[in-house]
Amino acid sequence: MTPTLVRQHQPHAGPAPRVDLRARARDWSEIQERMLVPLYEAVYERLDVGPGTRLLGLGCGSGLALLMAAARGAAVTGVESASPERLALARERLLPETRERLLTETTEATQAQGTRARTGARLVEGSPEDAVPEAAADVQAAAYTLVTAFEPIGCLAGDAEGLGGLLAAATPLAERDAPVVLAGWGPPERCATSSVLRVATKLADPLRGGGSWRPALRDDLEEVAQRAGLRPDGSGRVACAFGYADVDSAVRGLLSTGLFDAAITATDQEQVDKELTEALHPHRRPDGTVWMPNVFRYLIARTPQR
Repeated sequence: MTPTLVRQHQPHAGPAPRVDLRARARDWSEIQERMLVPLYEAVYERLDVGPGTRLLGLGCGSGLALLMAAARGAAVTGVESASPERLALARERLLPETRERLLTETTEATQAQGTRARTGARLVEGSPEDAVPEAAADVQAAAYTLVTAFEPIGCLAGDAEGLGGLLAAATPLAERDAPVVLAGWGPPERCATSSVLRVATKLADPLRGGGSWRPALRDDLEEVAQRAGLRPDGSGRVACAFGYADVDSAVRGLLSTGLFDAAITATDQEQVDKELTEALHPHRRPDGTVWMPNVFRYLIARTPQR
């Protein structure tokens, strides 16, 4: 979805893998992020996101989920702390003045259409506390009506730890009884990508497995919500196939998630690329494309009715 499919952890005490963060962010934006579009659509449809929605997106990354909500007429605010490179791409997508500056050859008609679609967008680098609704006579009237945390958890050991803090900070900014959406990986047997993600565990230092892949558990989302003081109020499952034009695109897309950082640190980029390419082989179709069906789960929780 950061993230990333999960927030980018640094599980080792050693140096972080040397990667081109701008290129990785671009790979996420152009290759990987779209894999979760069915999840975003299902949630927005179920919650009737539209012109009356004031949405706060936690870990907004390069902003595709926000863009889809804005296209429905919602006023959107995105918060991103893990990847300024992704946030820069979100600004290109969502802030008309930024896009006009970077794409000076865009036609006036296209610019006008984009401005209308993106009206009300706000992007914040930092924590939820930095996304306090902008000045209004009645603070509660300006509170967010929906909070989303679309980075799926239930893939890395400990990947839910930071989410609780984000939710605790975001909850006071939302209306009473407002929906908060959490997302997670589905059961490993329903996620073809699970077999590929095990490469990260295989290559990472077994003595420092904090960033290792682990199977999703049934109550992952409910436990996070309850620890944050939220009340579970419904859930759903969505098919999100990972489809790529070729193996190279698949490798770039998966690496952009940050899930293989520990493996790169423990070995090297070449070894990870090799092992990942081999793991993708069973999912390659005769035309050279790569196809991995997956199921993701979402939980709708509610803020306190205080």
